[in-house]
Amino acid sequence: MTNLKKVSVSFTNDMLQELRGIAQERNQDCSDFINEILSPHLRRSKKQKFSQKLKQGYLEMSDLNLELARKYFASENKSFFNYEERLAECD
Repeated sequence: MTNLKKVSVSFTNDMLQELRGIAQERNQDCSDFINEILSPHLRRSKKQKFSQKLKQGYLEMSDLNLELARKYFASENKSFFNYEERLAECD
């Protein structure tokens, strides 16, 4: 891996033994194993944050979208019916 930084993390003795045991079974050192198991969680967390931001943005825009839809509904409806009438005349 590139750009590795060393950090200090505290684990209970039992958890540390379990992590080391699993890492050893996989022929990995403990750091590589921890990176491997944390990566999917971090990606999932990032996706959830992005989805939440999208949801918030859509909710913030909903009032404006509704106002615009109401404002232009009548003219769009009239245009549509005029178009339908012209199509019917072509038959």
